[in-house]
Amino acid sequence: MKHLPHFLLTATSLLLLAAPAQASRLESWRFDSTNNQLEFTTDEDVQPKAQLISDPTRLVIDLPGVILGRPASTQSYGGAIRSVRLGQFDRSSARLVVELAPGYTIDPNQVRFRGITARQWTVQLPAPQLVSTGVATPPIGRLPGSTNQTGSTQIPGSTQIQSVRVTQDGIFVRTNGGSPKLDVRRSSDRGQITVDVEGATIALAATRDLLVNRLGVNRITLNQQQASPPVARITLSVDRSSPDWQASVSSAGGVVLLPSGPVAAGGVSRPSTNLPAAARPGTLATIESVALENNDTQLIVRANQPLRYTTGWDRTTGAYRVTINAAQLAKNVKGPQLQASSPVLQLRLRQETANTAVILITPASGVQISDLNQPSQQTLALQLQRNRPSVAPLPNPSTASIPVPTPPRTNPLPPRTSPPNPVIPRATNGRPVIVIDPGHGGPDPGAIGVGGLQEKGVVLDISQKVATILEQQGVQVVMTRSDDRDLDLEPRVQLAQRVDATAFVSIHANAISLSRPDVNGLETYYYQSGLDLARSIHQSVLEGTGVPDRGVRSSRFYVLRRTSMPSVLVEVGFVTGRNDAARLADPNFRNQMAGAIARGILRYLGRSS
Repeated sequence: MKHLPHFLLTATSLLLLAAPAQASRLESWRFDSTNNQLEFTTDEDVQPKAQLISDPTRLVIDLPGVILGRPASTQSYGGAIRSVRLGQFDRSSARLVVELAPGYTIDPNQVRFRGITARQWTVQLPAPQLVSTGVATPPIGRLPGSTNQTGSTQIPGSTQIQSVRVTQDGIFVRTNGGSPKLDVRRSSDRGQITVDVEGATIALAATRDLLVNRLGVNRITLNQQQASPPVARITLSVDRSSPDWQASVSSAGGVVLLPSGPVAAGGVSRPSTNLPAAARPGTLATIESVALENNDTQLIVRANQPLRYTTGWDRTTGAYRVTINAAQLAKNVKGPQLQASSPVLQLRLRQETANTAVILITPASGVQISDLNQPSQQTLALQLQRNRPSVAPLPNPSTASIPVPTPPRTNPLPPRTSPPNPVIPRATNGRPVIVIDPGHGGPDPGAIGVGGLQEKGVVLDISQKVATILEQQGVQVVMTRSDDRDLDLEPRVQLAQRVDATAFVSIHANAISLSRPDVNGLETYYYQSGLDLARSIHQSVLEGTGVPDRGVRSSRFYVLRRTSMPSVLVEVGFVTGRNDAARLADPNFRNQMAGAIARGILRYLGRSS
C-alpha cells in the first residue's frame, strides 16, 4: 500500500477520522494476493476507517480502539501489491497498510469493505493499474561543458535534493536524478537520526532548516556532508523516546521516511533554553510583512524576532489559521494585494490578544495549503499549491477517503422494558456524583470534519455546559478534563472509580468520510448496566434537538467496559455531516444539546423531567 503517485499529501486533504477507543485486539489477518482480498478479525466490534494516500501511494486502514499487543510486522508479496504491514498507529488505533509496487495505483471508488459482522471484515481491492505521470523525467547527467542553472554540478547517476515536506505519517524528500543509496543511523544519545543520501547534492533553492514539531521530530536539516563523491545528509532532531525511522526510495522521485513505530499525534514541542535575548519571555516579535512570493506559490511572514506558532483550520470561519504567540502586528503591516488570479481568496490579520497575532487564510478554489515551514527563525513560509488535472487513467488524489459501511451489530439492542427505575448509588453527602468525560483533547483533536471542525473543541464546550446545568440542579459533577489537554483513557476511568461516581457520561462527536455528508444523527452507546441511562439521555436529546435517530447500541468501549458504574458514550453528531457539522459549529445548538443531555441525566436520577 505504499508506493506510486507523485502528489504531496496536504493539510486541506487530510481527514482525521476518530472514534471512541475500544480495548479490542486484532485476532487474525491475511491477504489473498491471488484475489487481492484482505481479511481481518477482532475480538470486539470495530468500525474501520480507510483512505488512499499518495506520495507514495498506500491504502491505509485504521482500526480505532484496537490494541495489537505484539510488534509491528510486514508481509511481502510479488506483483502489483508489494506488501501489507501492520503496526500500532497510536495508543488506541492499529493500522494496516497495503503498499503498491512502483508504477501502480488503484481506484479508491472500487475499494469494497464488507462487514460480515462488526468483528469480521473483508476488503476487496480492485486490480491495480499502471499510472501515467505525464511528467518528463529530469536529466540524470549533463553533457561536458554544459551549464548547470541551479549552481550545482550533477554527474551521471547522481541525485539532487529539491525539497522536504512533512506528510500525515512521515516525511517526503523530493529528488531529481538517479536512485540513491541510503544509510540510516541513530546517534548514541537517541536525539538524532541521520539519513545519508549517497551520490546526492542539495539544490540551492532547497530549504535546509525546517522546524517540524510533529511525529516526534523537532527539526529537519539538510547538509552537504561530502562533495566528492557527493553525499547529502538529512538530519532529524527527535525525541529520545521516539521510535526509529526507516528510509526507502520512491518511484515518484524522492525518498520516503517513515517511523517504524507509533508516535505521539502532536509531535514534540519544547521551550528553547538558548533563545537569543530578543526571543525570551517578556518581549514580543513584531510581524513586519505578510506577502505572496515566488510566483504566488508561497505566503511569507517576516518578523524582527524568532517566531513561535501553531496552525490549524478555524472551525468558526473555515479559514486556515496561523496563531503566532508572543507577537504583535506592526502598525503599518498589511497583507498582499489580492487579485482575481491570486491563490488566496481572503486574508485577515488580527491582533487577537495583546500577545497573540493571528493570520486567517481562505484559499481560492482549487488551491491547497501545505504544511507551514520555517526557513529561518524570523520567517514563516506557507506553501500554496494549485490542483493540477490528473493525467492518470484512474483517480489519483493525494488523499481519497473510502467509505466503510456499518456492519451488523454483534450485540443487538435488548428489547425495551418498562420505564427506567434504577437504584441510584449516592455519594456520602447525599448528592449523586456524575463524571462528565469530554473526549480527546490536547494533541489529539478527535474527528476533524467540514471546515476543519474539531471534535475536541465541540465536546468540551458541550460538556462544560452540561456540568453547569447539573450543578445548578444540585448534582455534584466531576470533569475528566476542563480544558484542552492530553488525557489517556485509563486516567479517565481511574478518576470515575476514585470518586465513586454514580454514573459516567463520555461525550464525543462522530465522523465518516467527507464524501458522505448525508450521514448525520445521534448515537448512544452503553455497556451492561448503562442501558437505562443511555435510553434516558438518547430520548431526551431526540426530543430537545430533533436530530436524526441512529439508535442506542451496546459496545465494549474501553471507558464503558472498565468503569464499574452505569456508563454511556454519547456521539452528539457527525462533524463530517452536512447538517450535523453546521449544527455543532453553532453555539446555540450546543446549548440545546447540553440542555438535552443534562435533562436525560436528571431524569435518570429522578431529579427532574
